[in-house]
Amino acid sequence: PGTCGSALACLLAPFLYLPFSTGARAGILLFVFVTGAFAATRAERLLGRKDPGEVVIDELLGVWFVLLPFAQPSVSVIVAAFIFFRLFDIWKPWPVRVSENWLPGGFGVMIDDMLAGAWALVCVSALRGMFYFMR
Repeated sequence: PGTCGSALACLLAPFLYLPFSTGARAGILLFVFVTGAFAATRAERLLGRKDPGEVVIDELLGVWFVLLPFAQPSVSVIVAAFIFFRLFDIWKPWPVRVSENWLPGGFGVMIDDMLAGAWALVCVSALRGMFYFMR
């Protein structure tokens, strides 16, 4: 489900996220974070487990966080965002894994994907700086 949610985030971004200014996108991320946290908290209660795979709003948040600073990202940047986000979301390097416990319920679910997105953003930015074709 996480890969499908991340792919859907990449497909929706050019229509529902990227047309807006960076400030508006930051507002969208805040809205997704808060509403996603409440939805994930409810899903955890209903399904009886932490960070259920059926919840993919956190993947949307993570992928869109990677794309935040890019005004008009190329397809290669969006693909790189997808690949690096999935890598860090699965691998969960520090502090991604431990961040799930920093905040209660769905807020922990959302923060770990935001941090995986931060790791992915560092990698995508570095690649974009090194390779002209990603501009």
